[in-house]
Amino acid sequence: MNQIQIQDRFKSIRDKVEQGGRLGLDDGIFLYDPEVSLHAVGELANWKREQINGNVGYYNINTHLNPTNVCVYRCRFCAFRSDLRDPKGYAMSDEQIIARGQEAHDNGCTEMHIVGGLHHKLGYDWYRGILEKLHAAFPKIHLKGWTAVEIDWFEFLTKKSIKEVLGDLRQAGLGSMPGGGAEIFHPEVRDQICEHKANATKWIEIHQAAHEIGLKTNCTMLYGHVEQAYHRVDHLLRLRELQDKTGGFQTFIPLAFHPENTKLSHLKKPSALMDLRTVAVSRLMLDNVPHIKAYWIMLGIGTAQAALAYGADDIDGTVRHELIYHDAGATTPECLSVDQIRQLILEAGREPVERDTIYRKVHRDPDQFTQWYVGEDVLVNV
Repeated sequence: MNQIQIQDRFKSIRDKVEQGGRLGLDDGIFLYDPEVSLHAVGELANWKREQINGNVGYYNINTHLNPTNVCVYRCRFCAFRSDLRDPKGYAMSDEQIIARGQEAHDNGCTEMHIVGGLHHKLGYDWYRGILEKLHAAFPKIHLKGWTAVEIDWFEFLTKKSIKEVLGDLRQAGLGSMPGGGAEIFHPEVRDQICEHKANATKWIEIHQAAHEIGLKTNCTMLYGHVEQAYHRVDHLLRLRELQDKTGGFQTFIPLAFHPENTKLSHLKKPSALMDLRTVAVSRLMLDNVPHIKAYWIMLGIGTAQAALAYGADDIDGTVRHELIYHDAGATTPECLSVDQIRQLILEAGREPVERDTIYRKVHRDPDQFTQWYVGEDVLVNV
C-alpha cells in the first residue's frame, strides 16, 4: 500500500469505530502495520476509551502473593518457575502467607493477587487452604486468585468438574480470577512456548464456567516474542467472542514479554512503540471489554503513563511483592506508593480514582488510611 491507500483505509476504520461498528481480523492486522501512524491509532483508541471511561485513570491498592515457584510445566517464556530440588525453589508456609495478608491489611490493600506454580507435591487442599486462611483472617480483602492453568491443574487433582472446583474455591474465599495463562491462543505459537499446559480451548472453557457462576475475571495476552500480528488479533477476537457470550471479563491486560532468564532470552523485548500500539489496538478490537490496563510493572512507568492516552484507563496498583516479571528482568520498582501512582495519573491529564477489584469506587478515611469502604456507586458498569 502507498500512503494514500493507507490513509484511505485508516479513514474507513475510523469511520467504522466512530459509528459504533466492529473491527474485524483484517482491520486489526492493518492497525499493527508499522506504516500506519501510531499517533493516529492511539488517537482513535483514546477517543474510544473516553467514550467508555471518560477521563478517569483507575488504580488500586494491592499486593501480590506467589505461594510457590515450583512448577510441573517448563514454559519457554517463564523465568519464575523452579524445579523441586532447585535452590531457588520455595513453597510458603501458612505463617508466611498469613504474614503477607497482615502486611496487605496494614498497608490498606483492598486486593491480593494470588498466582504461582503447579507444585506436584502439594495437593489441591493446600491451594484451597491459602484462600480459606486468608479470607478468615482478612475478610475485607478481595482475593483474586488462580489462573485458568491452575484451575485446570486443580481439575486434574480433584477429578471434579471445573464448575465444582470454582464453586469450592469461591466458598473458600475466592472473589475473582486473574487472566494469566492465556499467552497466545493460536496453536502455531502456543505449541512453541507452552505446549504442555492448558490450551486455548481449555482456557476459554474455564473462564466461561467462571462467568456462568458469577465470577468476574480478567483476560490477558503475552506479546512480543515469537508471535506475529495475525496471532495477536486472532487472540483478541477469541476473547471478544467469549465476552459476547458471557460479559464476564472486566479488564484486558496486554503483557509485554520480558526475555531475560528465559529459554527465549535471545529475543529482544518489545519496544515502547509496540507496547503503545498493542494497547491501542486492544482498545479498538475489544469493544465489549470495559477496561484496558497498562500494567506498569511490565511496560515501565513512563510507557504505562503514556498508555493512558493510547486506550488504557487503568494503571494497576501499588503491586507489592511482584516476583514473576521481575525474575524475567523487569527493572521497574517492586512497589509504588499511592501518592506516586496518583501523580503519574495526574501528569497524564487523567483523574485518579481508586477502585476495588470489580471497579467500585473506594472511599478512604483521611485520618486513618487503612480504614476504607466501597461506595455503592459503580463508576463503570461491569
